[in-house]
Amino acid sequence: VQLQESGPGLVKPSETLSLTCTVSGASLTTNDYYWSWVRQPPGKGLEWMGSISYSGTTYYTPSLERRTAISRDASKNHVTLQLSSVTPEDTAVYYCAESARDFWGQGTQVTVSS
Repeated sequence: VQLQESGPGLVKPSETLSLTCTVSGASLTTNDYYWSWVRQPPGKGLEWMGSISYSGTTYYTPSLERRTAISRDASKNHVTLQLSSVTPEDTAVYYCAESARDFWGQGTQVTVSS
């Protein structure tokens, strides 16, 4: 299974950050797969943002729930992250991962700056 994140590397404050994870080697709807977004701000640890399950159920970390939306396009094998009203504190490396089996993408740097 391979995961590849893509999206803009620079986002302005107050805008919405949108990233896409392209999955190959597995179907998004395969039983017991959980597709997640995780981020790591500079100098800090990993932070789980949320997941979407094989059945389409979404889960979010409480501190980001109001600003986060994770969706999927099973026909394209894409998992999408949207984070609204970003601030410089949202600057981080963003990773796509499959949580149950611990597959990870290489990560993509997103900087929030005007």
